[in-house]
Amino acid sequence: MRYFLHIGYDGSKYRGWQRQSNVTSIQEVIEDKLKIIFKKDITVYGCGRTDAGVHASQYFIHINLDSLLSFDLKFIINKHLPKGIVVYDIIEVKERQHARFDAIWRTYDYFIHLYEDPILFGYSSYYNFKDLDIIAMKKAAESLIKYKDFRAYCKRADLHNSTICEIKSAQLFANTDGTRIRFSITANRFLRGMIRIIVNFLLKVGTGEISIEQFESMLANKKDLDKKSPALPNGLFLSKVEYPFLCHAQRPDLTSFLKADLK
Repeated sequence: MRYFLHIGYDGSKYRGWQRQSNVTSIQEVIEDKLKIIFKKDITVYGCGRTDAGVHASQYFIHINLDSLLSFDLKFIINKHLPKGIVVYDIIEVKERQHARFDAIWRTYDYFIHLYEDPILFGYSSYYNFKDLDIIAMKKAAESLIKYKDFRAYCKRADLHNSTICEIKSAQLFANTDGTRIRFSITANRFLRGMIRIIVNFLLKVGTGEISIEQFESMLANKKDLDKKSPALPNGLFLSKVEYPFLCHAQRPDLTSFLKADLK
C-alpha cells in the first residue's frame, strides 16, 4: 500500500531534505522515526530537495507499506517527531502515484526584511539595504515568465540534463514602506540553487547595481554565468506542491504571518 504524508518543517537545524553522511537531514529524521514505529526500515520518497536551512510549509512524501494501516499513524509519528517537523495528513493513493515525479507545479516563497528583527530572522532573510527600487524589482520578477532556459540562474548547470523550466507565475510583493518583501514563484521544476540566485539578482536590481534589461539579458543569452551567488537560505519556503490527483489545501502556518500586509 502506498501513502502520501502531507508534512511541513522548519529547516533551520537541518542540512536540507535529503539524507547525507555525517549531517542531519529531514529525510533521515522521518525514516528513523518510522523505523521505531514499524520495527523495520521504511524508505521515504520526497517531492523534491530543499537546501540546508530552507523550510517547507507544504511538502509531500510517500511510503510503501505491506498492508493497510490499522492504527493512527499520524498521531503516533507526530509524538515521535521533533517539534520542527509535523505530519498534517496521511492519504492513501494508488501504488504508481509518486510524490516527486507526479508533482506538476511547485511554489516557493522567499521572504526578506530590511530591518533587524529577532522574530523574523529565522524565517525571513535580513538585508541591510535602504530604499530598494521595489517597482523595478517587481518588473524584473514578472519578466521571468517570458523565459524557459534558466541556465544563467542555476548553481550547477552541468548537473542537469536540461535547464528548461516552465514558469507559471512569478511575482514580488512588498509592504507600503518597502521594508518587507516576498518573492513568489511557481514552476513545473526548479534547478539547483535557482530561486536563491534569482532573488540575489532581484536585490541587485533593487539597489541599482544592475538594470532590468541586464537582469533579462542574462536569461536571454542562455549562458552559464561565472558569478552567481545565492541569497541567504533562511527566507526560503517550499509552500505549495500540486498533483493532478490531489486537491489539498495549504495549512495556515508561519507564512500567513510573513505574508501579512504585502501587496
